[in-house]
This record gives sequence, C-alpha cells and structure tokens, in this order.
Amino acid sequence: MPMREPFLVLLDRDGTINIDRKYLADPAGLDFLPGAIEGLTMLRDAGAVFAIVTNQSGIGRGMFDREQADTVNDHLLAMLSAHGIEIAHVALCPHAPDDACTCRKPAPGLALEAAEATGLPLETAWVIGDKTSDTGLADAVGARGILITDDPLASPAEHFTAADLVEAAGIILAEG
Repeated sequence: MPMREPFLVLLDRDGTINIDRKYLADPAGLDFLPGAIEGLTMLRDAGAVFAIVTNQSGIGRGMFDREQADTVNDHLLAMLSAHGIEIAHVALCPHAPDDACTCRKPAPGLALEAAEATGLPLETAWVIGDKTSDTGLADAVGARGILITDDPLASPAEHFTAADLVEAAGIILAEG
C-alpha cells in the first residue's frame, strides 16, 4: 500500500481503542477492543498520525484525579507502543459535563490542541469515536467522522459508521 501524506486521526479512548469500563482510573482495567490493533496498524501504514481526544469527566466529578487519568493514558500508550502504534498527542478534558468548558467534546478544544501539537490540519483529519459527541467534534472542526457502533442508523448521514477500528480504517483508506 503506498504511503500518503501524513494525516491526523483523532481517536476517542474508551469504547474506541479500549473496552469502556466507565470512569476507568486503574490501568489494570485496560483491554483492547477486538480489531483495535489491526485497524490502527492499517492506518499507521497509510500515513496516519494519531492523537487521543478523551473526555474524562470522572476527574470533574471527583471520582479520580488527573494523575490517575495520566497513569491510565501512559499505560495505554505503552501497550500501543508494544504493537508499533505511536500516539503523537493525548488531549484530555477533565471537566464535568456542566462545567461549560471549551474542551469537552463536541467542543473543538481537544481537536485544536491535537492539531497544534502535531502540526497537521483538521480539514484532512478524521475523528473516530463511539459517541455522537465524537462525530460532533468532527463537525465542530470540519473533519470527517466515524461512529463506532453496531447500529448503522446511529450516526447522522454526513458521517460514517463502523463496527470497529478495522472497519473504520477500511473506510478511511477507501475515502482517501
């Protein structure tokens, strides 16, 4: 497969890369979703630069602190690195849903941070996640979105749906 120009893929964390354990504060709870490594490898080989964009309202709700969230993220990055998958940046929103911040998805803050950190444009970026806040983030920054779901009718028509990261990678590779 020929390499393309580097392009940014913004990945939600829980429910997209790893199993969503609801307010994960312990790295021992990290397990990859089926197809995660295969899909990320396909994208990496096509020139994707990855950034994780994650709402972690457990911090704002007082369920765990930023240090615990960073420990989980660091462990996930090490797990991915062991498979040859490098994450260029992790952007995290620590706020509760009612905090009216500019970073909680679907607000554009996390994507803007990731684009600045990687130097890659959002116009050619993809956002992949398991919630409509992820496709909403794609809308907020002019990127294309893929909703990870088993329900093909769950996402607005302007976005794609995929069962997992392998299917999402196939969509990105087909769409260019």
